[in-house]
Order: sequence, then C-alpha cells, then structure tokens
Amino acid sequence: MQKFKYVAVNLQKQKIKGTFIAKDEKDLASELAKQSLYVISCSPYSDKTPSAFFTMGTGKVKLSELTTFCRQFSIMQNTHIPILDCLDLLKNQNFTPYFKKILQVIYDDVKGGMLLSEALNKHAKVFPDFFRSMVYVGEMSGKLDIVFTSLADYYEKDSALKKKIKGALAYPLMLLGLTVGILVLMFAMVVPTFRESLASLNVEPEGLTKAIYDISDFFNENGQMLLLGIMLFGITLFLILRTEKGKYALDYLKVKLPLIKTVNQNIVTARFARGFGLLLSSGMDINDAMDTVEIVLGNRYIRKRFHEAAENIRHGMSLTVAFDSYKLFPPMMIQMIEIGEKTASLDEVLTRSCNFFDGQVETKLNALVSKIQPTMLLIMGAIVGTLFVAVYSPMLNIMNRLGV
Repeated sequence: MQKFKYVAVNLQKQKIKGTFIAKDEKDLASELAKQSLYVISCSPYSDKTPSAFFTMGTGKVKLSELTTFCRQFSIMQNTHIPILDCLDLLKNQNFTPYFKKILQVIYDDVKGGMLLSEALNKHAKVFPDFFRSMVYVGEMSGKLDIVFTSLADYYEKDSALKKKIKGALAYPLMLLGLTVGILVLMFAMVVPTFRESLASLNVEPEGLTKAIYDISDFFNENGQMLLLGIMLFGITLFLILRTEKGKYALDYLKVKLPLIKTVNQNIVTARFARGFGLLLSSGMDINDAMDTVEIVLGNRYIRKRFHEAAENIRHGMSLTVAFDSYKLFPPMMIQMIEIGEKTASLDEVLTRSCNFFDGQVETKLNALVSKIQPTMLLIMGAIVGTLFVAVYSPMLNIMNRLGV
C-alpha cells in the first residue's frame, strides 16, 4: 500500500486536497470515486521529514518562526479552534518553504489520527526536545492552550536575551577587528614606506624603531605562512569545538573564567527558572520536569552537574540541598527554591524569579561591556601610539638636527 497526495473535485466542482492510502493510482481513483471525488492529479507522498538542504544542513526551524508558530497556535487554541483547523491555517502562513513542508506533514499525520505530540516526535531533529516535551505535557494535562502561550513567552524572552548578548558584544568585537586591521596596515604598508625613506637618507634605525622594522620584516617575509597557520589553527579549533569534549571544555570555561562566569551563570539560572516553572505549572511531576528542563540549560558542564543533583533528588534529597551542594545557581536562586518548597508554590516562585535573573543578565552584561570597551580603546591607543613613535621618531630627529 502506498500513501498518495491528491487533488480532486467533487460534484459541486470544488477542489479538494488530501492524502489517501491505496495500492496504486487506479485504486486511488476508484476509492475516491466512491466518495464522489474525482482525481485531477496525484503523486506518491512521504510523511518523512523533508530535506534540510535549504537550512544549510541543520534541519532546524528558526527560533523566530517557532515563536510565531507558538503565539499564533495559542491564540487560536484560546478561541477554541480545533487543533486540525489550527494546523490547516498555520501551514499556509508566511513561513519558510521548509517549515511549511514540515507543517504539511504534521497536518496530514494529525488528520490521520495521530496526537500532535506524536506527529512532532517524528521530526525530533527539527523541533527542540523541550518544545516537544511541553506539547506532550499540554495534551496529557488538557492545558495545551496554556502551554503554547507559555512556550511563546519563553521563546520570545530567550530570543530577546540572545539579541542582548550579541548587541553587547558587537562593539568590543568591532574594536578588536579595527585594532587587527590597523596592525596589518601599518606593518604591511606604512612601516616599509617609511623605512625606504630613511634608507635613502642613510639613517640607521635604533631601539624601538629597529624592533618595529624587524617585526614588519618578519610579517612581510612570513605573511603567507602566518596566514596559513592562522587558518589551520582556526579550522582545528572549529573541528575540536564540534566534538563533545570540545563543547564541554568551552562550556566549562564559560562558567569558570572570571569576566564572563557571572553572566553565564545568570543566563543558565534564568532559563532554568522559566523552564522548570513552566513544566511544574503544566502539571508535570518534579522528577520528569528535572529530566526535561536539563535540555534547556544550554551548558554541558552545568547539565552534567544538574543531572547528578537530579539523581540525589530522586533518592529523597530536597531541591534546595541538592542544588546548593553542587553550586549550580546563585544564592538568591537557592533561597527562592527553598521558599517555594516550604510554601508548596515552587512553580509560582520560579516563574516570578526568572524576570529578576533576566534583569541580572542585562546588568552584568552592561557592566562587562563597560569594562571591555575602555580596555580595548586603551590597547588600541597604546598600539597606535607605539607605532607612531617608532615610525616618526627618526624623522623628527632628522628635522631637529637640521634645525627645522
């Protein structure tokens, strides 16, 4: 038996689109004719995940699209539109062709009798684990509308947080690039030009000037080898960071390096508070919620320690003691968890606290940038000033001798 996608017309000459399982095209036409549908066109249909070629091989849906999908789905669910009708409307929205194909497959599967969570699980590489787990919780608890509203809020805030991080780092990275560009320009063009001028005047370079000339010679003579070495180093580093050990090492550094550890700890804490509070408020058991929220922490080193803490909680340890012993979160978060456990309102406490830690991330980022920017400007000024002195001091000496 083969699944076919067809376009047919009914007795009122209205076009009907759908899928149908039949032996072949003749059998399809025969079966549909019994329903007073007459086939115009048909083709074999696969309900597998479409090719990820146009997503650069990632196979992932953009976070912005997923956020829009959640928000629109939640609005329709709140107005009591059936799930199948929601999907029918959403698959025709202004999404990318790849996401539209995914939604078409999901629509056909749900129309064929699958639960929405089952249809999503067929595309595990497309949708985040946290998203799929939450949809399952929503279906089991009968709170799918609330879950989709919460998911839309979650992804919107997570996306806003990522934009803040990128925006905060943009200026320091631009200054770094500008500094490197100035160095390359000076050593490749400016220094050799002044050296030729001095040579024609029979002036012997000394001290700092000679050191700068030597560095310039080294870069010009070994420029290709240096460029090749930098490229090889970059490729090697990229390949290492693609491995699990490399990713783990990078995540370890993120929470251990003095300048950035506080920012990263607050990012992880905000994600935990929002995700865990959302899971608990949707009716999920604490142990299951611990397994699910582990996915959204975004740091492998913390995830490993979080997993160890979760094992202790399964054996009877309280959340407060387990998290405090592994130093996973700031003291403020531990105190709030303790209050939530004592008052049996952990989900509410966590949901309210995530906004505080979002604010902490922004505060710490601004503080970090306020330290980095003047430091980068000082470094750039020192480099440019040193090069200026080294290049122009011989010329100034000549002018002083000539009494100019």
